[in-house]
Amino acid sequence: MVRRFEPGESAALREIWEDRIWSARPVTVVEDAEEQITLFIPAGARWMAPFRNGERLRIQEAEYELVEQPYKAHVLSFAWPGNPAAVLLFYGSDWSPSHWYVNLEDPLRRSPVGFDTLDHKLDVIVELDGSWRWKDEDQFAEIIDRGLLDPREEGRLRAEAEGAVRRIAEREPPFASPGSDGSRTDGRWCSPTRPGGPRSPTS
Repeated sequence: MVRRFEPGESAALREIWEDRIWSARPVTVVEDAEEQITLFIPAGARWMAPFRNGERLRIQEAEYELVEQPYKAHVLSFAWPGNPAAVLLFYGSDWSPSHWYVNLEDPLRRSPVGFDTLDHKLDVIVELDGSWRWKDEDQFAEIIDRGLLDPREEGRLRAEAEGAVRRIAEREPPFASPGSDGSRTDGRWCSPTRPGGPRSPTS
């Protein structure tokens, strides 16, 4: 049985594609509950991104290498078991909330070192005033054209994203008060350390 994480523990958030690690991010666990998983990544955290010939890959390719990169913003991520959409809150360097971000992805799966998923490229940027726009629709269309995603999934994923936008706009929990939702408390948002050896899905 894969264990749950305590608040403040470090874990790895990995993308897994064809039994290989496509990316890996060190995260601090803020909450690991049956109904919600909340993770934090600070600006400056070092994560592993897929590259080929010096260029970062956005869509899966057979040949790639993982290259360490710095995370550019403070990010708080909310995910729900079985739900194919995570919601991220981006902060500025002064900890002021910047915007919400709906990330369509495989529902989180537990691993010995943290959580695994795979991004589906289509995203939504939601401003603090509730206005929103789709992001990376071209990449979403490409993964469907290349057979990396079943085209029958498109309607369901768009509906999930629009549902998340509605929850954000209507300030449903946990989106009631960006920056003061009670999660950033008592020093639990420390910088994560990379769990040992997340080099393969069985690690």
